[in-house]
Amino acid sequence: MANSDGVNLGFKLVGPGEQPDIEYHPNPAKYHTRTQLRLNADPNLPNKPLPSGFPARVEGPIVWEGKDWTDEKQWVYELSLAELKEIEDAVEYFKGLNIPLGHISPKTFPLPTFSQTLHSLSKELYSGRGFFVLRTLPVDNLSKLSTAISFAGISSHVGPLRGRQSGNGAVIAHIKDLRATHNLKEIGNAAYTTDAQVFHTDAGDLIALLALEVAAEGGTSRIASSWRVYNEIAETRPDLIGTLAEEWVLDSFGGNPPYSKRPLLFHEDGKIILQYSRRHFTGYLSQKRNPEIPAITEAQAEALDAIHYTAEKYSLALNFQKGDMQFINSLGLVHARDGFRDDEEHTRHLIRLWLRNEELAWKTPAALQHIWDKLYTLKPEEQNFPLEPEIRKKAGGVAK
Repeated sequence: MANSDGVNLGFKLVGPGEQPDIEYHPNPAKYHTRTQLRLNADPNLPNKPLPSGFPARVEGPIVWEGKDWTDEKQWVYELSLAELKEIEDAVEYFKGLNIPLGHISPKTFPLPTFSQTLHSLSKELYSGRGFFVLRTLPVDNLSKLSTAISFAGISSHVGPLRGRQSGNGAVIAHIKDLRATHNLKEIGNAAYTTDAQVFHTDAGDLIALLALEVAAEGGTSRIASSWRVYNEIAETRPDLIGTLAEEWVLDSFGGNPPYSKRPLLFHEDGKIILQYSRRHFTGYLSQKRNPEIPAITEAQAEALDAIHYTAEKYSLALNFQKGDMQFINSLGLVHARDGFRDDEEHTRHLIRLWLRNEELAWKTPAALQHIWDKLYTLKPEEQNFPLEPEIRKKAGGVAK
């Protein structure tokens, strides 16, 4: 039952120290009610000043709305036969070196002419719209090893540094429904299910995804400009910008220590940087939010929903096809995925790299530097390229 303001009369705000009523999947009714109750309690919230150092708005090509993109030719680069031949030759060249895969680089994976195109596209990630798609790598004609070499080799010309994604040194992660093949108690991330993934960022600078297979139905990839999200929230609810810029308690889900603390939003070197994953504050499936760690606040719960629904409002749906390689600036964009259905012929399966281009990179906020140091200091000999799906785990064996 709701009152004349649309407030759900069965929903109540909790007191300090209590975990708010919020789940991994945002609930629009709870979001609306929480917002109304908080505004009723303090009508001055929309008039509060932005935190020190944060601008009223940011400008640049990365500030866009989904409706700004009317033709996928604006962001899709079609690989030519000559470029595919260069890639094929580079794979054979690298194999002939007989060195570990961790040594894949622009030097060991030479692309004589295509490399300049990739360098230009990498600038698009850091100083342009923040995303592009390469279409199409002929994955059906490649072995699993050749696919991994091709993907890592092409990606090295976009971002030469590869980030650690698991405690065993894995730099490739498999994004696939693993519920039928892996221990359900280890699955605490929607990436390993057919469930929808809500808007979030990954760790590190750049995300590269290669579609080995698409779903029978659904699974649409969605991206949104964090800068456009920031501008709207800064204009309408500057108090929530202050909330996002304060320290949050992130559950480490069995790690040691049990939680970490940092802001989710930064203004660094003139750039807005958003870095967060909702499940660290709500839990997901087997990874329940630890009741022994400090709870998030009602303001933080509202801020999480504000990010999601604003991103959804301005998002772009990408027509991610088999063999496509999608590159995203994870510092300036948020991304999500629709739920999907697999069948015997179509089992959605992506592989992912986390990249960084030192030449073009944005300045890393101090609160994130220790994470970046752990991600991007993996030596070539320490890099692991799993060719089969596995659950990402921390160094101590705890599922991530």
